[in-house]
Amino acid sequence: MHVLVTGAAGFIGFHVARALLARGDTVVGFDNVNDYYDPALKEARLALLRQEPGFAFVKGGLEDEAAVRALFAGQPFDRVIHLAAQAGVRYSLTNPGAYVQSNLVGFLNVLEACRHAQTPHLAYASSSSVYGLNAHFPFSVHDVVDHPVSLYAATKKANELMAHTYSHLYGLPTTGLRFFTVYGPWGRPDMALFLFTKAILAGKPIDVFNHGKMRRDFTFIDDIVQGVVRVADRVAAPNPDWDAAAPDPGTSPAPYRVYNIGNHTPVELDHFIGAIEAALGKRAIRNYLPMQPGDVAATSADVEDLRRDVGFAPATPIETGIARFVAWYREYYKV
Repeated sequence: MHVLVTGAAGFIGFHVARALLARGDTVVGFDNVNDYYDPALKEARLALLRQEPGFAFVKGGLEDEAAVRALFAGQPFDRVIHLAAQAGVRYSLTNPGAYVQSNLVGFLNVLEACRHAQTPHLAYASSSSVYGLNAHFPFSVHDVVDHPVSLYAATKKANELMAHTYSHLYGLPTTGLRFFTVYGPWGRPDMALFLFTKAILAGKPIDVFNHGKMRRDFTFIDDIVQGVVRVADRVAAPNPDWDAAAPDPGTSPAPYRVYNIGNHTPVELDHFIGAIEAALGKRAIRNYLPMQPGDVAATSADVEDLRRDVGFAPATPIETGIARFVAWYREYYKV
């Protein structure tokens, strides 16, 4: 297949592009390579992708409508995997405009391009953040999610609503992927695993929010990639049993689906840190703090729909995944 991967210089986009190339697909990567975090890490990811003959890269911003149109001109994509976004819950508290441009304007441009190109299937990144104030565990795609607690989460919920509209009006098959906390080699420097590893090796204290009692459904990158590729391969279809009198949020009479991709094994933050300590062979200096604005105390993924429809659910133990990250970190940074 010929696949467009937006956010190809990013953490998840890089790994998805590599997996597609490894199975023989051709991939066009699109990314603005911004400085939200170290661009050198993004360029290093791209350097690996450029070694593959089936990879082409276009630098540009999703908010640039003309650039997105040009991307689609003359090369029909069999799949579009949209992973580019302005990430970060806390960053949205101080830089809200960035989220509107990337996550709303940019997503609209992708939808419009897919509509006019009659793309067979658009798979896009949503987030577990959409569950917001919901405390029904585990989080299910069949739950109503109307109470976000960050602008980032609100833009991701908006993406799902926008996608459904295009599925309904134009018959564009769309599938949203609610990623739970993703970690692994080549990860983002603003994420906890990266920050903790760097600080522990330097002998510096780490900030541990909610006094270490935060619970997260940490999900290893290889499992995320497996889920993304399988979901992209399976074109979203209407639910013939959908009932307007009892509407199911996770499906539709339109070709629209939403899936959780999470490890369905929540881990307490203190346990997560203990696994990092074990992999590094060094103790952390913990600075316990209250929970931050825009955060939630716990996440947990119900992945039964994913398992049923694509025959896969994430299952990498946290100790295995963290050991893989630490090995990469030591090699990449020579520490």
